[in-house]
Amino acid sequence: MRSLLSEKKIQFLARPRGLRRLTKFYRCIYFHYMKTVISVKVDKDVHDRARKVAKRMGMPLSMVVNSGLRQFALEERIVFETEKAYRMTKKFEKKLEKIDADIRAGRNLSPAFKSADDAIRWLHAK
Repeated sequence: MRSLLSEKKIQFLARPRGLRRLTKFYRCIYFHYMKTVISVKVDKDVHDRARKVAKRMGMPLSMVVNSGLRQFALEERIVFETEKAYRMTKKFEKKLEKIDADIRAGRNLSPAFKSADDAIRWLHAK
C-alpha cells in the first residue's frame, strides 16, 4: 500500500526548509499530543521538598502539578491547607465569647423577617 506522501515529497520535506513546510501543512498531527510549559514562582524549600517526595513515590514533579491542575479544573475550586493551624487572638476569642453569651441569653438578636420592609420598620422602631 502506498503512503499518502510520495517519495519525492518525503525527500523534499526532509530537507531543513522542507521540514518547516511539513509543520505548516500537517500541523494537526502535533496538536493532539501537545504539552504546554508553565513557569511559576515557587518557594525554593517547597519545590525541593515536593520534588523529593515525588521522587520517592517514583513520579516526576510535573505529574503532581498536572494532577493538581486537573483536579482544580474539574472541581472549579481550590483548598488551601497550611502546615500550622491558624489560631485566634485572645482579643478575638473574648469578642466571640461575648457574642456567644448574648446568643444564649437571647440578647442583641433581631426577629426573623418576611420581607425587607419588615426589617426596615423594625430598625426604625428601635
